[in-house]
Amino acid sequence: MSTLTEAMNMSGVSTVTEFILLSFPCSREIQVLLFMLFFVSYILTLMGNGAIVCAVKLDHRLHTPMYILLSNFSFLEICYINTTVPNMLKNFLSETKTISFTACFFQFYFFFSTGITETFLLPLMAFDRYLAICRPLHYPNIMSSHFCINLVALCWVTAFLCFPVPIYFITQLPFCGPNIIDHFVCDPGPLLALSCIPAPGIELSCSILSSLIIFISFFFILASYTLVLRAVLRVPSAAGRCKAFSTCGSHLTVVSLFYGSIMVMYISPTSENAAGIQKIVTLFYSSVTPLINPLIYSLRNNDVKAALRKIHITN
Repeated sequence: MSTLTEAMNMSGVSTVTEFILLSFPCSREIQVLLFMLFFVSYILTLMGNGAIVCAVKLDHRLHTPMYILLSNFSFLEICYINTTVPNMLKNFLSETKTISFTACFFQFYFFFSTGITETFLLPLMAFDRYLAICRPLHYPNIMSSHFCINLVALCWVTAFLCFPVPIYFITQLPFCGPNIIDHFVCDPGPLLALSCIPAPGIELSCSILSSLIIFISFFFILASYTLVLRAVLRVPSAAGRCKAFSTCGSHLTVVSLFYGSIMVMYISPTSENAAGIQKIVTLFYSSVTPLINPLIYSLRNNDVKAALRKIHITN
């Protein structure tokens, strides 16, 4: 493919050196309004997730596997929104809305890597709840804090190793124009559509990789919570059942929001979804869910609320 690109350059065909991210095309006044809206949302997301990270770090009672996972998940959400929102905010106020070829693929890599990390952390959180509820006597021996941290590190490392090869092959495709991406993020579907030659092999490999990651992790969560549900229904006391459902309810809500949206998008990277729908769905799982996740977890968890109150009183 690189040979083809060189041949096109020698023949006088221009090669794209930057892309234009259209984001949300509208009047200047609406662009400023969107900037203010997303800027406030961005700050609230940083504050909400940052508060959970600080609460878990500062309160020694929360140094348990469940809260270590929650803290890592909140830190991941901070990383996730920083792959897209700062550039989107810049584009709202920019006349050109350009992003360099290299920066576009770096954004692609980090956006997908953090997203895949989330699809690995959520099953790990489900597995933790399965052990705590279905294997309570063995739980302290199996899920120690040290083992939990090692599993979290494995999730991060594995996720960041998933997409370098597909992204490398996409960068080797010839991009000779047009260079307009009708999106607010460098997404594989619009990028593959801009290639001068069809790349069914790359498209298929991205689709298979995305499908495997999404479905395997989703069915693992489903299996874990099926076993949890069976165990909870056997609990004789109503108070015990309510406590178990409350513990798992927040996680199931987050799983539903996240997987419901990514399944629409990435089973087929060049699916025939309208550009507007693609942007709305991507915006939902990349910006809206990181904003509401701290509310879901903190409002339903007395330990987190107590830790946050303690930080507030201390300050």
